[in-house]
Amino acid sequence: MKTESLRFAQILRQAQDDKGKGVCLTFILAALLFLLPSLTQAQSLNIGSKKFTESVLLGEIATQLLQAEGIEVNHQAELGGTAILWNGLQEGELDIYPDYSGTLMQDVLADQNVSTLEELEAALATFGVKMAPPLGFNNTYAIGMTGQRAEELGIEKISDLLQHPDLAGGFSNEFMDREDGWPGLSGAYNLPQTQVRGLDHDLAYRALESGDIDMMDLYSTDAEIEYYGLKVLEDDRQFFVQYLALYLYRADLEERNPEAVRLLESLSGSLNEELVTALNARVKLDKVPDPQVAAAFLNEHIYEAEVVQVAEETMWSRLWTYTLEHLWLVCISLSLAILVSIPLGIIAAQYDRLGQIILGIVGVIYTIPSLALLVFMIPLLGIGGPPAMVALFLYSLLPIVRNTHAGITDIPRPLLESAQALGLSSFNTLWSIKLPLASRSILAGIKTSAIINIGTATLGALIGAGGYGQPILTGIRLDDTSLILEGAIPAALLALVAQVLFDGMERFVIPKGLRIQPEN
Repeated sequence: MKTESLRFAQILRQAQDDKGKGVCLTFILAALLFLLPSLTQAQSLNIGSKKFTESVLLGEIATQLLQAEGIEVNHQAELGGTAILWNGLQEGELDIYPDYSGTLMQDVLADQNVSTLEELEAALATFGVKMAPPLGFNNTYAIGMTGQRAEELGIEKISDLLQHPDLAGGFSNEFMDREDGWPGLSGAYNLPQTQVRGLDHDLAYRALESGDIDMMDLYSTDAEIEYYGLKVLEDDRQFFVQYLALYLYRADLEERNPEAVRLLESLSGSLNEELVTALNARVKLDKVPDPQVAAAFLNEHIYEAEVVQVAEETMWSRLWTYTLEHLWLVCISLSLAILVSIPLGIIAAQYDRLGQIILGIVGVIYTIPSLALLVFMIPLLGIGGPPAMVALFLYSLLPIVRNTHAGITDIPRPLLESAQALGLSSFNTLWSIKLPLASRSILAGIKTSAIINIGTATLGALIGAGGYGQPILTGIRLDDTSLILEGAIPAALLALVAQVLFDGMERFVIPKGLRIQPEN
């Protein structure tokens, strides 16, 4: 008993040490520094694109054309999908993005009963959105199979699928949900297939080639159709409408930058199916970067001269940019989580009923799928860094709150009674006794949150937040393992660095008395 009392006295002395308090305050102030936002941001037009090659190319073509004419433009490439870009355009986060007439009529404005370009233009105007004239090609949906599999089963058209209910399909996630996708197609043809699942469009090609699926949705200008020797099934009931490529832009752009609108309109009719398929092939099959392919198109077909020049970006320069973006996302969201979670954990430990509510709320937040949470943030905060930071902040709460609560509630009652006997106030007991004794548990929660945060932050690229998720998305799109590793390996190394840093931080944060090793 005497030994335990002596040990506790050591803990109390160390916990009240001014140097220890200074370290804690310094850590909090350092975290606050990460909350300072950038106050100087360049004013430029924002162009978005979806996460498939053709959309990225069209976004890059518009970006380079406007830049060549002296307009400052930022291209936010490979954003998640139609809903993200459409919401971004309406909220003013984007000024321009490429889309397709069929997508707008059948998906975005499905309740408007739009069937012609004139009706589409009128419907868009009610949302403060305008469209440039079509670019000149139709990239419609289609259903495809490997030539060998289609020949083996005698399938030529979509209605032939009625005779083969056991076929497995792997369709893009948007196609699975849209009325102009699988729900509408299966209803129009009364298709019996039930083994269908959502699959990334670029990954579906590999799954089709390996035989994991029997059919997939195609974009008619995909370069992979010819490369893999796919059979495009005839749409014998003419379910799929025309998907004319065009640029959407905010209506106020005509006043803010009429030259940008004129340049978008000048691209009308400049692309046909054969040409855009060749451009897609240059990126997907020949592995030429999107900016270089876009520049070559503009120089050959628009300017007929070497007007657009694109500087080749090195892997190290890209890595530096991704690292800064990723650190910015992680540091701000984690710092906020630390500042909020520790007080919440303290409150949860002090008040049992309120504590159960707090733990329940942060637990429910943690169970929300990360991609869904990112999408939920867009109507509130737009696209880019802010919604990603808020989502990461919310995901970081549970480990820190739970560990703070557990660290305080697990303190032996005799130690707290000893503090009362010494005449310490509630605040002094919390600051000098409870928090130091719980510091190991709290730091473990912060370390867990940091590692989870670093991994989850890669999903921020889907809404334009950048970071290590950007090369991962591009690598998946281009079937390029080296690009995937360009994001995955640094993210893993950053997680290891974070773990080492927090392990080293124990000697500064955890009171010395708690680090005394028992004698043998």
